[in-house]
Amino acid sequence: MDDVRQTSGVGLAALLLFWPVVLVAAVLVGFAVWYQSDGLRRWLWLALVSAIAIGLLVLQQRGDSRFAWCGLVIALGVAVLWWISIKPSNDRDWAPDVEHGVTAELQDGDALLHNIRDFDWRSETDFTPHWETRIYPIAALSSVDLISSVWSNPAIAHTLISFGFDDGRFVVFSAEIRKERHESFSELGGFFKMFELVLIAADERDILRLRTNIRHETVSMFRLRLTPEQRRALFLSFLDMGNRLAGTPEFYQTITSNCTTIIFKLARLIEPGTPLDWRILLSGYLPDYLYEHGIVDKNLPLEMVKQRALITRLGEEAGSAPDYSKRIRVAVP
Repeated sequence: MDDVRQTSGVGLAALLLFWPVVLVAAVLVGFAVWYQSDGLRRWLWLALVSAIAIGLLVLQQRGDSRFAWCGLVIALGVAVLWWISIKPSNDRDWAPDVEHGVTAELQDGDALLHNIRDFDWRSETDFTPHWETRIYPIAALSSVDLISSVWSNPAIAHTLISFGFDDGRFVVFSAEIRKERHESFSELGGFFKMFELVLIAADERDILRLRTNIRHETVSMFRLRLTPEQRRALFLSFLDMGNRLAGTPEFYQTITSNCTTIIFKLARLIEPGTPLDWRILLSGYLPDYLYEHGIVDKNLPLEMVKQRALITRLGEEAGSAPDYSKRIRVAVP
């Protein structure tokens, strides 16, 4: 009698476990199929995934547990092999604003940067594209600013890093999704290998004015308190990243490989003891994290630092003026 009860209990546990495993797997594979295919092919693959899930559940319901579990293992194995076979690429029909990622060469103390973006934006869809090669003397690197740009949810922000030089020039680095011409941004798609990762280097009148004047996002700028050695190391780590992505493409990942986590990983190369924090993921709260650890000036209360860091209005007023970078910094602590 005890053996019968034990066998029944095992069967019940297997049944209770089987259903959620099949349903969760079907949903995940369904999302992967949705973001990796389109048109009629997308619906045919979704129909196949649904049919396999239903078939496995029917087998389990009829008491064919062994066949059902074997079928599930085989189906998951095929899905995993398909997922592994999806590789990132640098050779697609890219959207114009992410057509080129930055690459760099070091020459006698200077950084020669290729593919600096300097677009003239009239709207998000109306612009004059322009890519340049520029030389920056590494010894003249004088400042590092973190820019936080919020478009809807205050907990989520796009994060950029701007490096300033003694001659008044600035170059901004931004880790972004690399959209194809027909694609639009999707946070959920970022979990399912929908986009590659690209490192954009741009003039501030391009990449910041796009956010302040065209998209009308809430943009803030925070001066980072770094030593000359740390500034140089961070700058060089961005150059290394650009060259690495040009040679070995990677996928953008909404949680683990986005604009903020990339900066955090680079910062850890400089200071391995940099602590992990939930505000790294909820990037809208990254300024709080920086303030707490003294990476931004703590001589003022945090709320006052945040208030003075807002540059949206200043950017709108500066427009495309030659001294745009100077104008947006008049109140930044």
